[in-house]
Amino acid sequence: EQLWTYLANLAQGNLGWSPRYNMPVSQLIWDRVPDSLILAGSALALALVIGITLGAIMAANEGRAVDRILSIVSLIFYSVPGFWIALMLIVLFSIKLGWLPGSGAGTIGSTATGLSALLDKLRYMVLPTISLSLIYVAIYSRLSRISMIEAKAQDFVRTARAKGLSEGRILLRHVLRNALIPVTTVAGMHVGGMLGGSVVIETVYGWPGLGRLAYEAVMGRDFGVLLGILLFSSLLVIFANAMVDIIHGLLDPRVGARDAAV
Repeated sequence: EQLWTYLANLAQGNLGWSPRYNMPVSQLIWDRVPDSLILAGSALALALVIGITLGAIMAANEGRAVDRILSIVSLIFYSVPGFWIALMLIVLFSIKLGWLPGSGAGTIGSTATGLSALLDKLRYMVLPTISLSLIYVAIYSRLSRISMIEAKAQDFVRTARAKGLSEGRILLRHVLRNALIPVTTVAGMHVGGMLGGSVVIETVYGWPGLGRLAYEAVMGRDFGVLLGILLFSSLLVIFANAMVDIIHGLLDPRVGARDAAV
């Protein structure tokens, strides 16, 4: 009976009521969505840019010292727990150097607007974004390296060299473009993982997002809020996978033509 009632309310857009916060679950989630999307989006963008760049450098220097050093660094980032990196960044940049704030999402009581408010927000985003993105930097760099090495051995690359194209142009316009397809596929799968991984990061940094809300819901046994967060995360993963299919069609026209034929 409770399940039927919940599903009937869900069909009407009603996620229930949170006794812990004394407010509707939908409103509670929507209040936290912007901060979570900003953090996850910035971390994903940073991980893709740095990871693909490092992967391209490793692929261009396959077997050399640069390739081996960057491979070891990426493995270290992948192996170290995110919460330990977060704590070490707080100790270094907040406590020792005093350059960046260690918790929160903005200066308490600040009345800044416009550019000043944006800069203040960015200061609080730096450490959480770096902490959340490092493990994904390691994944994307390794994946980009492998994909680019495989693409370099294809016939179209040898044809491009035979035409007299420079190595830089071949790397950027032919090899990298084909290597981005598996990277974007994995990135789409990581959207939900970033929201899950942000539970630890948001709790460490006191970031007011969905991850911290999920942690508080579990500790307070507020299952209505937890169900709402899981539902929103599922819809976000579906949307991300749809966007990945569109990006694949832009990167490789054969994918779009094949989908249209199907």
